[in-house]
Amino acid sequence: MAIKKYNKEDLTVKWQSDLCTHSGNCARGLIEVFNPKKVPWINLDNAGKDRIIDQVKKCPSGALSIVGKE
Repeated sequence: MAIKKYNKEDLTVKWQSDLCTHSGNCARGLIEVFNPKKVPWINLDNAGKDRIIDQVKKCPSGALSIVGKE
């Protein structure tokens, strides 16, 4: 299983590729952060922590999750 972590201040977003069902919720809800057409496809610098946390919580498969303080 590929696991990648992306950091912003005290926030870490973890992505587990094997769990991803490619629903697109992340990109549709916050394309400035979750953009599968860019490398890296997650850029936490493009939105505030609260917006990122809210969007990650909408991931139906649990492939995206929050590590650290919320």
